[in-house]
Amino acid sequence: MPRFNCKDIGMSCGWSKESKDLDELLNEIQRHASEAHGIKEFTPELIEKVKSAIRM
Repeated sequence: MPRFNCKDIGMSCGWSKESKDLDELLNEIQRHASEAHGIKEFTPELIEKVKSAIRM
């Protein structure tokens, strides 16, 4: 199952999420980043950074 830890991309945040589906996980990460960190724009660079931090 894919898993993401917010701290793995340098955030001071203990949020983590695991999902059965990678697309669902990416949606959850975007929702968290928007709500908790005020990130409204997901640039290709940020998306790649997030994807590289996802553990399978």
